[in-house]
Amino acid sequence: MTTTLTNLIENRLKNITDRWRDIYNYRINNYIRNSYDNLDIINTKEIDQKSNNSGFSSFLIIDAIHQFSEKQLQLLNRGPTYVPPCQTSILSLCHSMDDIVERKYAPLKHQLNSLFSKHHINVALFLEIQQKISDQFADSFSVPIPSNLHQRALYEDRLILSIRYYLKKNNLILRRTADNMNTFYLGNRQEFETKAIDYVSKSDAYKVLLNKDTDNGGQQWQIELKQMVESMNLLLESLKNHKAVNIDLFNRLLVDASKVKLPYLYFLPDVSKENEISLVPYITSKHSPTWRIGKYLNELLRPFVDKNLSTTTFRDEPDFMYQLYDHIFTKHELQSTTLFCAIKIINYYTLDTHKNMIDIVGCFLEDNLVPNKVEQATIQTIKNLLHIFLYNNVFYYKDHIYTLTKGSHNTMPLSDTLSNIYVFVWQKQILKQLQLNNEFFGR
Repeated sequence: MTTTLTNLIENRLKNITDRWRDIYNYRINNYIRNSYDNLDIINTKEIDQKSNNSGFSSFLIIDAIHQFSEKQLQLLNRGPTYVPPCQTSILSLCHSMDDIVERKYAPLKHQLNSLFSKHHINVALFLEIQQKISDQFADSFSVPIPSNLHQRALYEDRLILSIRYYLKKNNLILRRTADNMNTFYLGNRQEFETKAIDYVSKSDAYKVLLNKDTDNGGQQWQIELKQMVESMNLLLESLKNHKAVNIDLFNRLLVDASKVKLPYLYFLPDVSKENEISLVPYITSKHSPTWRIGKYLNELLRPFVDKNLSTTTFRDEPDFMYQLYDHIFTKHELQSTTLFCAIKIINYYTLDTHKNMIDIVGCFLEDNLVPNKVEQATIQTIKNLLHIFLYNNVFYYKDHIYTLTKGSHNTMPLSDTLSNIYVFVWQKQILKQLQLNNEFFGR
């Protein structure tokens, strides 16, 4: 890399840094002016300081008897996206600033190492850039904060600790809502967990593999997890030996047992229905045994699937409004007999058995692929990889380890892609009839 090019890159990075610093300072200044001296107003008719068993504020839904103070409720009312200010300055009271900076710099350092390795940057330039970034990162932590902001940070930290203590003492649960609308749900922990256990016991998508109560110190499930990983790697090796995947892809998909983490199930409250709180299950997916295969398959299939589904897909609300306007005022196809209907699929990520899902994906690809491949992967290879992915999704909840008998983790992007394919094939029957009548349809 020439000196001129290096200077251009450095100047460009400096300009970007300066620009983001200006934006950051503006936002911080504006946020402090508008937020810290004026806490959110809470409707006093709905929230009683002494006790309440149901109520709503802009970012807090209360579904339990409580005795939170007004200040505690004001903080909760900021919602789960609110981040208390200057937490690092508080940490520095207990830990050295060097330790804090080193710990916070570690993820960035890892990303830089991966980036430089990917683009084959020479060692001398790599070390020079890394040192400059490290120095600038450390300098950003040396800037003192105003004393009033520091006091605010200490105050809110104590307030958060008091909320945690009160939740634990009074058997209450605080969760963000499933709609991702920056809303907290406050409820009774026992009632919440009873609903969760009831959901798991009645679901036909979960099957118990192992009861950890009868496990000898956690050894049995670790043995079974290791055996599952070995089985997955053997299947991948078989695909490599049959030239279905090349050596680079094989190494990319190979599961490292030492880095695998067993996924777990948790629930978030669904508050979309009036006077009813239901639960939505979520299963963590990152670092699971199937994470790498799922990531690869989604990157492979998603662009092709989105392209084929684009004619019946609304990208967002403005796109829906545009297409509806076109249907009514441009094509003049709205009829007096038209009924508007919205269908919500509540089991969207567990629609069918693994075998049926694989078969439907195979049929979809056969119907829409001109060659028999997506990039370098044949339809049969994709089906084989889907088999490994779907049949090896496990998770734990309470004292049991489960496997999914239908669908896959709803936190994994591939699950969306597979469900989109399944519903697209299913909806073709409806779509034919609607198109004959010039009706409007989309998802």
